[in-house]
Amino acid sequence: MKHPYYTMNTYMHERFGQKMRKICIDGGFTCPNRDGRCGTGGCTFCGERGAGEQLDASKSIRQQAEAMLQKAAPDSAWILYFQNFTNTYAPLDVLRQRYDQALIDDRIKVLDIGTRPDCITEEIADLLAEYAQKYEVWTELGLQTANDRTAKAINRGYDLECFLRAVNLLKSRGLPVIVHIILGLPNETLDDIRHTIAVLNQCGIDGIKIHSLFIMKDTQLAEQYLRGEFAPISMQTYIDWTVEVLTHISPDTVVHRITGNCLRDRLLAPDWILQRDLMICSVDRIMLRNGWVQGCFYEKPSVSYGTEKLEMICRKDADT
Repeated sequence: MKHPYYTMNTYMHERFGQKMRKICIDGGFTCPNRDGRCGTGGCTFCGERGAGEQLDASKSIRQQAEAMLQKAAPDSAWILYFQNFTNTYAPLDVLRQRYDQALIDDRIKVLDIGTRPDCITEEIADLLAEYAQKYEVWTELGLQTANDRTAKAINRGYDLECFLRAVNLLKSRGLPVIVHIILGLPNETLDDIRHTIAVLNQCGIDGIKIHSLFIMKDTQLAEQYLRGEFAPISMQTYIDWTVEVLTHISPDTVVHRITGNCLRDRLLAPDWILQRDLMICSVDRIMLRNGWVQGCFYEKPSVSYGTEKLEMICRKDADT
């Protein structure tokens, strides 16, 4: 069944003429929100592996890439995804060395870098633009929410203006930006989510990953949950809010995913996030039943953060 939104698979067939598989890499990075540069402990929902719990950190970067490529067909095509923690948080020569260790096969078409906005500089954006001469380069930014109050509550470690500066640096070099958002963050309402989507539309982002908030064992959020300070939203609320996002995000934004994943033995709550297929089918059913498609309620911003607002922020940053 064709989804009523612009999926990554659709984009890949349009761009490369085939489905793409993904190699997820543990690049051996850490996070400035863990080593003390901007904070410690990380975001409250983040585990000790920084979203890379399923990766084999005992293997070298090259071995991780080879393990997938050796089993693949000669005509396959791949996305190389540096996934966990902050994959631009190192000196430029270290970044170049680690990326090159994984880019070992011509079947790799996309270099996908997961990172934080506060770890995007002019020099790093220039480095990624160098790789874009041979590969399609994506930068994934974990915004989670455009609400600075929530950002402080989840110990994110940077504000919205930092995110806007990073988007400007990347897009000024023609680099696609994919943004992660989380639905169900503590005390967030539908109005907060609408604000986040309005900001992303103004930025003209290229892709979005929509995650359900789950509580992983041995995290700060787990402690809050066990103390009774936080309760996750219901699956139906998540489905309804996901539909809200999809119908209001720009129709040109590629939807990379609409669910979050957690290893079963690491999940504390809610159990419903394991019902991935049911969530996807429910979102599709609601949209199709109502005749809705992605962006059917999208309103083109009168002022884009990609122009006046971002330029103003960058001038302000340069002046200081």
